[in-house]
Amino acid sequence: MQTRWMRNTIIYLIVAVAIILIFMTFANGPRGTETDITNVVRMAQDGRVSTIVVDGDTLSVTSRDTPPQRFTARKEPGTSVVELLKDAGGKAADVKVTVRGSSGFSNIFGILINFLPLIFFGAILLFMMRQAQGSNNQTLSFGRSRARMFVGNKPSVTFADVAGVDEAKVELQEVVEFLRYPERFLALGARIPRGVLLVGPPGTGKTLLSKAVAGEAGVPFFSISGSEFVEMFVGVGAARVRDLFDQAKRNAPCIIFVDEIDAVGRHRGAGLGGGHDEREQTLNQILVEMDGFDTTTNVIVMAATNRPDILDPALLRPGRFDRRVVLDAPDVAGRVGIMKVHTKGKPLDEDVNLEVIAKETSGFTGADLANLVNEAAILAARALKKTISMKEFGESIDRVLLGPERRSRIISHREKEITAYHEAGHALLGNLLANADPVQKVSIVARGMAGGFTRSIPPEDRHMLTKEQFRDMLAMAMGGRVAEELIFSEVTTGASNDLEHATQLARDMVTRYGMSYKLGPRTFGKREELIFLGRQISEQRDYSDKVAEEIDQEVHLIIQDAYGRAQEVLSAHRAKLVQIARHLITHETVEGEALNRLFASEAPPIEAVSPEPAPAKD
Repeated sequence: MQTRWMRNTIIYLIVAVAIILIFMTFANGPRGTETDITNVVRMAQDGRVSTIVVDGDTLSVTSRDTPPQRFTARKEPGTSVVELLKDAGGKAADVKVTVRGSSGFSNIFGILINFLPLIFFGAILLFMMRQAQGSNNQTLSFGRSRARMFVGNKPSVTFADVAGVDEAKVELQEVVEFLRYPERFLALGARIPRGVLLVGPPGTGKTLLSKAVAGEAGVPFFSISGSEFVEMFVGVGAARVRDLFDQAKRNAPCIIFVDEIDAVGRHRGAGLGGGHDEREQTLNQILVEMDGFDTTTNVIVMAATNRPDILDPALLRPGRFDRRVVLDAPDVAGRVGIMKVHTKGKPLDEDVNLEVIAKETSGFTGADLANLVNEAAILAARALKKTISMKEFGESIDRVLLGPERRSRIISHREKEITAYHEAGHALLGNLLANADPVQKVSIVARGMAGGFTRSIPPEDRHMLTKEQFRDMLAMAMGGRVAEELIFSEVTTGASNDLEHATQLARDMVTRYGMSYKLGPRTFGKREELIFLGRQISEQRDYSDKVAEEIDQEVHLIIQDAYGRAQEVLSAHRAKLVQIARHLITHETVEGEALNRLFASEAPPIEAVSPEPAPAKD
């Protein structure tokens, strides 16, 4: 804003100076009437001339009249005005004659002074034209690629900065070797893949890994998003693709990285309108450019997407993106390695155990773990600490999963009791059921949209679940609702999310996993997706109404079984349920070793089955 103000001020000053000069030049009107030099001599003889100013071959004459008159005259080159006046006699000798310098420089300077207003006007016009051209730079450069180029001789990211994706790094090491020593492969007639497609959920490090490949190879790196190709004007995307590949060939060997390629590489023949046609033209140009590479062109195209199923088949055929590298959520060892990368250079307390944190963050991606470490550092700085302790990491996990604590939320004593028994029901079932995950933390402090939470940690990373594990998960989900009904003889809306989760899980057991004895090992329903939008819009039924009724009955039976198991376990351990709930009412949060000691301790006998009455209101 300040630069713009200064620019406008300079323009106004230039215009003002030009106007003043024009006024000064033409304000006095013409310098006088033109006359012959013989008339000037005659007037001098008569005593009518006051002064004569000689400027080169031009004479400026001022008369003695009232008011004085001005005349101009021309003399022959080499003629002396002083000699002419002396020869004329009379009063001509009394005329004051002033001779100005008549050098070429002074003449040029005079000409410049005369043409200065025109020069200023020309400068203003040129400036305005350049400004107009600058404002239309985007219009004039539509066909230019918007890829950002990173120089390869100063790598900012290498494989050492990427952890948790060891298999992917091994796959991409071949790309690095080809870019470094292409003659080694060409001598054997080998052809490196022309395109490498990185596939994985958001946050798994696709962009970071592509930068690491460029950093390891020490080559230029062109980065662009798929959405930057497509514009509302037809042909712009194809022109940008051509310009991008031309730049890459001039800087070969190099890497072109296209992030979110599904924005431009979706199936052709889907969608309507001009935007769709422009997208298809852009995709066609990408296909032509990638297929046009010869074996000596050291340009490798890397692309990232989390939706490989919607990409056009021509884009995935051999000769284009003929290698696919899958990046999944890291395992425990991978999460430890990622946190070592992100905690490097950060002061950690002695009690910080990255392996414990890795076990508590099952399912976290690299981006989630980076955010986790950053949140822990922020919490430590807010508390004026010099190091980051395990307490900050635990709080950071809760903030990432559920959001910050809402201690300012005012709740009644009865609502606090209901929340405590609800979470105690979840926690007790998680501790007693054989196939349930161990409970790590229980809290009745509101976070985000949750009034409380119970967090379980699987003992190991799992990629498949058994039917018994599903049954215990459903029973644990029902624990909060059962505890409310068992203690207060009424139900609340606090279990709505648990019921929704349990219903969906039970339906998946029947329709997706074939875990119903009555319906047998088959799936029900087919998901319909709109390719152009890239998202699920409906589920097509491939079964009859009778089977649909049986599915509903099976889902109902599974949920009722989980509800009954939760009632049976909590009724048998009612004293323990009350002990845990009262501990939560007093301390609000219990986790780790303190929670294990609470589970292992003997529950005191309870005389009344109902909770303590709420304090009377004024």
